[in-house]
Amino acid sequence: MFSRKRSNAVVRGGLLALALLAAAPVGIHSAEARAGGGFSFGSRGARTYSMPPSTATAPRAAQPFQRTETPASSGFAANAAQPRRFGGFGTGLAAGLLGAGLFGMLGGGGFFGGLNGIGSLFGLLFQFALIAGVVMLAMRWFRSRSATPSMASGPSMQARSGFSGFGGGSQPARPATVPLAVQPQDFAAFEQALIAIQTAFSREDTNALSRLTTPEILRYFGADLDANRARGVRNDIADVKLLQGDLSEAWREGVADFATVAMRFDARDTMVDRTSGRVVDGNPNQRSEVAELWTFRRDNGGPWLLSAVQQTA
Repeated sequence: MFSRKRSNAVVRGGLLALALLAAAPVGIHSAEARAGGGFSFGSRGARTYSMPPSTATAPRAAQPFQRTETPASSGFAANAAQPRRFGGFGTGLAAGLLGAGLFGMLGGGGFFGGLNGIGSLFGLLFQFALIAGVVMLAMRWFRSRSATPSMASGPSMQARSGFSGFGGGSQPARPATVPLAVQPQDFAAFEQALIAIQTAFSREDTNALSRLTTPEILRYFGADLDANRARGVRNDIADVKLLQGDLSEAWREGVADFATVAMRFDARDTMVDRTSGRVVDGNPNQRSEVAELWTFRRDNGGPWLLSAVQQTA
């Protein structure tokens, strides 16, 4: 059986390892070649800091934006920012108890310090069980404060494009937004935009991209293309095909309409040397498949422009 001194040393070592793991930055997937590079970027108007509802095409939660020009201090970001602030009597007590216990264990005094009998193995197990219980309570509170929007639902409809089973965007409207009905011709426009944007990005045609995207997205694409040129490579995207698509949500705010759609598509996606044309990444004989959430915006009834791309978690 472990002595009190040895068990405390083990606890301190384990907690230090956990602390270092928790402090380490969460890794993201390696950059992919297609337009957007596998990141989440852009703006969704008033809903930039809220997660779009899940769909059959993209059942997993969307990633928050790594790049956006919408300020987080806007009124619409308040609900998203709240979960970061822990407050209230219950959570404050739990955080204080957990913090005191962890620092007591790291300092060699045991979780409650003055309780002499807790140095035994059973006491050690009790300590970990108590920590786990406090953490679970804190996480439940956190999740209740950041409730995820439910899956979009509504009467389904079939379109002749690659989209099927669209919902009506049933998520309750947030401030300054009203639900928007999306028509079959809009779904066809989304599919055409997917292919046109990937093709223009492959050709490094910024003029075409400027007609298909918002100025913010164009700036991100331009920066990505500049980075490829600096590395001496070019992204070759060919034979883009939409496999499945459905609507996550659609709304209107002011003169702008927004629609977030989930799209699963594949293509031949490689990175080639700009001088020799040699493939340096990817397989030209193998198709790559991906599911993303694309948000389109149109102003005053104009054409739909890509305003955001989000990866799924």
